[in-house]
Amino acid sequence: MASAKFIFNFFIVSVFLLLVLPGACDAFLLKRHRHRCGFDAIYQLGDSISDTGNLIQEDPASLFARLPYGETFLKKPTGRCSNGLLIIDYIALSAGIPFLDGYLNPNATFGRGRGVNFAVAGSTALPVHVLAEKGIVAPATNSSLATQLDWMFSYFNGICYDEEDCVDKLKSSLFMVGEIGSNDYHYALSQGKSMDEVKAMVPDVVADIKEAIKIVIGYGGRWVVVPGNFPIGCLPIYLTRFKTNNSNAYDSFHCLKELNNLAIYHNQHLQQSIEDLRKQNPNTTIAYGDYYKAYQWILSHVQSLGFDAKSLQKTCCGIGGDYNFNPSKMCGAAGVPVCPEPNRHVNWDGIHLTQASYQLIARWLIHDMNKKHVCSFYY
Repeated sequence: MASAKFIFNFFIVSVFLLLVLPGACDAFLLKRHRHRCGFDAIYQLGDSISDTGNLIQEDPASLFARLPYGETFLKKPTGRCSNGLLIIDYIALSAGIPFLDGYLNPNATFGRGRGVNFAVAGSTALPVHVLAEKGIVAPATNSSLATQLDWMFSYFNGICYDEEDCVDKLKSSLFMVGEIGSNDYHYALSQGKSMDEVKAMVPDVVADIKEAIKIVIGYGGRWVVVPGNFPIGCLPIYLTRFKTNNSNAYDSFHCLKELNNLAIYHNQHLQQSIEDLRKQNPNTTIAYGDYYKAYQWILSHVQSLGFDAKSLQKTCCGIGGDYNFNPSKMCGAAGVPVCPEPNRHVNWDGIHLTQASYQLIARWLIHDMNKKHVCSFYY
């Protein structure tokens, strides 16, 4: 039974979302359809797109542990790499599930049995020693996907009596495997690897994600969502680093085609792996979360969604250059300003998106899952 304090806080957050955020009522779509979905817990693997506080436990000096991160939500940093909430927060709200605590959070309330967030900002799909063999350093964290799976094993080993009990406990749980893999490519590109060398990593990266999905299914997961990569060529960090006078390098959204093609290549491999796993596991629903298409939907409807078209490719929290981004003076550092209206910006800090963007992506994703009858397994 949830405490009175928790119920009050959840009510306050819900009212805040409904009154302040555009289209927030759509965020409760899964809850309204619980006779179809009926999720009672969510387990998250991934990186900074979904980390709700693990990295700042590993590294309390991280910029993500400082304001202005979290300023729109609780007026304080929570470890979320945004000004407020993330996609996973809106998915949890839509299913009527409390926000997920980070696995490393010493004050976590895992006893409620509503799920755990294992994601760590900066993490990679490939283990750090495998990246090192390729001449790539993972500077942010050693908690790769394999480490997160070890944490998940330890957690389930603590709540399940045996394999059969675990299958029974997890049959109504939603597993989010990713988004992950983008940091593998980011570190490679930032450390001088060519695009051909980075593309050659894709099969290995996707193979590790596929293995993670198989492990989740082995625990008894019957509902799995596997998000793909965003169109990374639209992010200020890459637009700044790979800026060129060649107009043919950009698409109609002024995103770098070559970087977006890398994301597409990854997503194609990932979708093929998902299709293979669907054939091997007919009693498990495995859905592809199309973050790429959701992001493009936002770019295509910027003005009608309330964003400032003039700031489309600029950060809200940043300083300098054409994209308001300086890699040597990131958001959270002293003297880096924040835009007065974050909800009118798509991008938050050059790498991550604003709460407003994440809310819309979650809404798009939930609509897409319902449209594809992802929840029909429980009819």
